[in-house]
Amino acid sequence: MVPFAPSTRSPDEPCGPYTPPRESSARVGGPASLLDPGTERDPHPLYRTLRANFPLVRDEPFGAWLISRHADVRAALADPRFVAPSPGPVPAHGERRTHDAYRAIASAALRNQVSAALRAGVERTAHVLASRLAFRQEADLVAEFCRWLPAAAAVTALGLPYEDTLRVHAWCRTGLDHLGGHRPGLDAYLRPHLARRRAHPGDDLLSALCTARLDGRPLPDGTVTELAGTVLGAAGETTARALASFLANLLDHPGQLDLIRARPGLAGAAWAESLRRDPPLQIVSRRALEPIGPIPEGATVACLLGAAGRDPARFADPDRYDIFRAEPGDLAYGSGPRHCLGAPLARLTAEAGLLALLTVLPGLRRASGPRPRPEGLVSRSPRTLPVCPR
Repeated sequence: MVPFAPSTRSPDEPCGPYTPPRESSARVGGPASLLDPGTERDPHPLYRTLRANFPLVRDEPFGAWLISRHADVRAALADPRFVAPSPGPVPAHGERRTHDAYRAIASAALRNQVSAALRAGVERTAHVLASRLAFRQEADLVAEFCRWLPAAAAVTALGLPYEDTLRVHAWCRTGLDHLGGHRPGLDAYLRPHLARRRAHPGDDLLSALCTARLDGRPLPDGTVTELAGTVLGAAGETTARALASFLANLLDHPGQLDLIRARPGLAGAAWAESLRRDPPLQIVSRRALEPIGPIPEGATVACLLGAAGRDPARFADPDRYDIFRAEPGDLAYGSGPRHCLGAPLARLTAEAGLLALLTVLPGLRRASGPRPRPEGLVSRSPRTLPVCPR
């Protein structure tokens, strides 16, 4: 066994507007497509080819321009000329500025106003879920832990009734994306909660949004619902997948897991490193608002987070999982003004979940037998995670 040694490289590049690399190509030929057989099973050989030789290339079968290098992906995600795809018209500049101001209010509330109560609630839920596995010979952490904890954390963050966790879990799994879109039934469900919070605010995120002011005026109900939906969406499939990869990485590296047992403060660094190496969303789509180099206006651009996170120009020994890696980056939940609102909640959920598992199940380890491989092209994680809880 090779002894564990932390990496020491910690460069970070400034993030300016995206500039297409000189090697950009509109050729359909050249590299394989993301949709070619075998890519979903293991996309990293293609990612290496794209980074080295085709940092900006049109993938005709996939229907998008591919951006793969870390610096380029980071710049593109922060560039206002690229927007999230939307079936409706693009909001005017003033509308986008107002929306960004709303998001800033919600982000500040998550970081500051509700953090203490939120952490306590998430920790309690994580301990309950872990305790249910304590006397089992074998369990699947994905089905019995990872898929439930993020939704329960969102319920706690928003101050919703605990008995509604099952309903919220269903929305997180099937009805919401990480942008808060596709909200069947959510508006009607939240309406009475908003009325109560405006009259009698508490210390939860929903209360913070209902009492917030922008230019002296309260946030409209539709805006509060949209922001709440974004938090719920981030607490759904994306964070469940991220949590599954996080636990899989640590179980695959028991020496590093032992370090966290001894030094729980390392859990945050371990989470950040897992997001770098195995982001739950491998591909994030954007739409160009104007021509940018060879990219025409209206074209779809695929930012390959899975490729960017393992760029050797940015990270030493990029395929290695290293909880001591300096500056692993934060692309998994977006960059710039479009950084996902749910990122702080996701991190809190992961840290609380891991520490609860280590406390309640001190002998936690991988179950014997074949180890399930990560699956998925756009979203990627282990679908099962068999473990021995004791």
